[in-house]
Amino acid sequence: MNNHLDAAGASDGQDRGFTLVELLIVIVILGILASVTVFAVRGITNRGQNSACAADKRNIEVAVESYFAQNSSTSIPVATPATATVGATASETLKLAGYLREVSSAYAANSDGTLTASLPCS
Repeated sequence: MNNHLDAAGASDGQDRGFTLVELLIVIVILGILASVTVFAVRGITNRGQNSACAADKRNIEVAVESYFAQNSSTSIPVATPATATVGATASETLKLAGYLREVSSAYAANSDGTLTASLPCS
């Protein structure tokens, strides 16, 4: 028999595992793939944040236009005395009136209908 194993199943010393160089090459390749993935995900996240910011702006613009159209007004009151909070804005009035679900953290509506960016959006 010309096998590597004798009848008892013992090895004749010819078995080889992976060398240190082979293992290091695999680790380097995995590191490169991981870094490429991180940069790709970061770009996707940035685009998502920019899209969300643009959607917030458009939602507030539509809410302001709807408020002006339904109330025949050219200004938005900051808040009614019963619902006023510290630092109340026209955006909160739009929320209380049902034009917005929540107040945006990126944009705030002013009483004249203009928007003020509170966070940098690109």
